[in-house]
Amino acid sequence: MARCVGVALVLLALGVGAIGCGEEGVSSGATVRVYVAAPLCAEAQRELAKQGAKASEVEVRVECLDRAESGGRLDLAAIGADARRTTEDSAAIAYVEARGPANRFSRTIVEESGIAWIAAGSGATAMQRVLDAVSEAGSGSLRNEVREALEAS
Repeated sequence: MARCVGVALVLLALGVGAIGCGEEGVSSGATVRVYVAAPLCAEAQRELAKQGAKASEVEVRVECLDRAESGGRLDLAAIGADARRTTEDSAAIAYVEARGPANRFSRTIVEESGIAWIAAGSGATAMQRVLDAVSEAGSGSLRNEVREALEAS
């Protein structure tokens, strides 16, 4: 029985890795996520819906982040939690932050994990950039290719 459980756990881990954004690339029909700051999220969602929620053969989803400000002040705990939530998601390919003072707190956390980090004034423009990067990606690691494409633009 213990051996069956061990084998099942290994197979589950392999299955999770297959849909993630690791070195082998992402399979057709897989779902990836873009984490978007609260002020930009509705705009990003509308842009994604206009594009059919797909780029190439990959389904793209937007995850809205918590507000980075509370009472006119930065909420460092919320910023850190949002950035860590993104880095813990194997399907995360990008983090879109509104331009402003929160950038310096989220950027290093997100970039250290190899996820593209974008400071934007428009959720729609940022989402279009991400979708273009996904569409142009080759067969390598989607996360890496999206990050490299967005850094180059």
